[in-house]
Amino acid sequence: MKLEVKNIRKSFGEKEVLHGVSFQVESGRALGLLGRNGAGKTTTIRILMDVFHANSGEILLDEKKFVPSKHRIGYLPEERGLYPKRTVLDQMIFLARLRGMNTGEARENAKKWLARLEVSEYETRKLETLSKGNQQKVQLAATLVTNPDIVILDEPFSGLDPVNSQILKDVVNELIADRRLVIFSSHQMSYVEEFCDNIAIINQGEVVLAGELREIKKDYGRNRLMLSAENYDQNRLAEKVEKEFGDLVSISGRKKEFLILELTEKGSRRKVMERLAGSDIEVERFGGYAPSLNDIFVAKVGEEE
Repeated sequence: MKLEVKNIRKSFGEKEVLHGVSFQVESGRALGLLGRNGAGKTTTIRILMDVFHANSGEILLDEKKFVPSKHRIGYLPEERGLYPKRTVLDQMIFLARLRGMNTGEARENAKKWLARLEVSEYETRKLETLSKGNQQKVQLAATLVTNPDIVILDEPFSGLDPVNSQILKDVVNELIADRRLVIFSSHQMSYVEEFCDNIAIINQGEVVLAGELREIKKDYGRNRLMLSAENYDQNRLAEKVEKEFGDLVSISGRKKEFLILELTEKGSRRKVMERLAGSDIEVERFGGYAPSLNDIFVAKVGEEE
């Protein structure tokens, strides 16, 4: 499947909050939908779910108009949406029946997903008696209870410890491998990098960066190098680089472990290596710089701000 969001605009009263949002996502290649709080992610997701109607634009699934009611969609919202005073299994069956399943199928699927997420022991307990992490796992089970083809996960790792996070990682990877259409939204960039082949960054209602994450990283890392030394601390190394390598590189940033250098018009990796070889710098780390998604996100949103 291929879902295409094309030039979506949305206004509340006289205020337009989405200004032509466009991106696409394919089965088996998860999309990371990113943005600061208030950027427009949730509004976009609600339009996808047909909770809100766009003022203009279109959403296509395999080049045909996307009608959410004709598809099974699993949505995990950032804020918990289950009933705290109802038992876990009863409300999962109730929610599955609301989405068209008969009682027997709903019970079978509910038990399957509760077992997969290792919370079967709580199926007769009221949700409010569970820990925050187990409530999150129950909510994910409720998201997947109808075996949806389209899965939208908004901050799915919220409240999970490392062990439970690994369970959820395995489930997400299974969904992607099973060629479900997965949209993943999180402020925890390490998870986005782990799961998502493509990203779309929304800022102030506009998509400011979209595409294949690997290519975006390559583009942002172009002409940048990393350097650390065994015989110079970072401050002294920076001073030496500025003094003796200033015609070849400039210092564009710092990490805990190394300096980030950007090549000038006269610079090249070969020239820098030759200059390093003739200096007293005992190189600890040197090579191309691969920016993290967090670096890219901060740089891009900062530019837009």
